[in-house]
Amino acid sequence: MTWLTSLPMAVLIIGGLAAALLFAAGARLAQRALIPAAQRDSAYTVAAPLMTALGGLFALTLAFTVASEAGWLASAEGIVSNEAADASRLAWAATSPGVSPAPIDSALLGYLRATRAYEWQGSHAADGDDPATSHALAKLENAVRAQAARPDLAVSDSSELLASLDALTIDRRDRLAAASRQLPVFYVAVLVVAAAALITNATVLTLRTGWRAGLPVGGLVAVIGLSLALLFALGTPWRGSITVSGQPIDAVARDLTTGYFQR
Repeated sequence: MTWLTSLPMAVLIIGGLAAALLFAAGARLAQRALIPAAQRDSAYTVAAPLMTALGGLFALTLAFTVASEAGWLASAEGIVSNEAADASRLAWAATSPGVSPAPIDSALLGYLRATRAYEWQGSHAADGDDPATSHALAKLENAVRAQAARPDLAVSDSSELLASLDALTIDRRDRLAAASRQLPVFYVAVLVVAAAALITNATVLTLRTGWRAGLPVGGLVAVIGLSLALLFALGTPWRGSITVSGQPIDAVARDLTTGYFQR
């Protein structure tokens, strides 16, 4: 499923529209071939009452799914904000009396840059096995623990350094866990089947008319295709076309570069 949700937005939109419209056209041709002209009135009588049930089922399922995925996206944004906040907390903790801030600031800046460069999109976003980021994190751990172990440092300041570092590493693990999440395949399959059933039922209503009279069904088909494209775009916030913003991380890195935390 990741390969599908990782496609660019334009590909998802065009592909969703094309797939829905082609399926509708194929369904109409198949029904005209399989349902004799004498029985089309009966097919219309059966299909018309089903539109409300099928349409409601698809709409409710899609609305629930999109709302759930939007909630996951908001949760992912919150994880990134927490990670940026804890990085800022660590940078301020490095300004405590008795702490040499330069090694920590340098290592923290390297870690944040490596995170944005190597762990934000692609396979490393979920695996967390990028060598450059792992090296940067190890360097940050060593720098913070070396300063926290200084004998002339107050216990409260040492604890603040270590607590900030621990919070930052926990946020990273939360981000990796969120990035590894995927759309449930069975759930998506049910939604696609519901969409196919709705399109098929809608095309039955056009059997007694020509192509022009059936054009309004094209609007329904287009909405279904775009809705599925939106769902797939929301499916993987770190690997899809709608991704989590890295602006909070970039802001902390910029503040480290400008010396904001040394005020």
